[in-house]
Amino acid sequence: MKIIISNRSGVPIYEQIKEQVKAAIFSGELREDDVLPSIRQLARDLKISVITTTRAYSDLELEGFIANVQGKGCYVLPRNKELARENAMHRIEDGLSAAIAAAKSEDIIKEEVIERLNLLWEADYE
Repeated sequence: MKIIISNRSGVPIYEQIKEQVKAAIFSGELREDDVLPSIRQLARDLKISVITTTRAYSDLELEGFIANVQGKGCYVLPRNKELARENAMHRIEDGLSAAIAAAKSEDIIKEEVIERLNLLWEADYE
């Protein structure tokens, strides 16, 4: 897993790390029991403060994504199906919000959008 941080994004670095680790877990790139880089190693690799990586890992642990085993490192916990579903629903809502905004900006009515959604949905399952 490669973590890319941006100092210009306006999003705190610890949050960028946290979101990228979560994305890797949800995508299956990181699997249960995979070992994450140590806090110090990640800080060195990203050229950031150990405090920043500690915050990211602490938040991930509090949210149930990783476990920190003293002296052994941080491991990915089993994927929580409810959390994965919630994450998928959030991504769907983001996509639908963008679609609704595009439709409204071009005066496309709701029924046309729903019709298009139904066509796309059926096309994927045939």
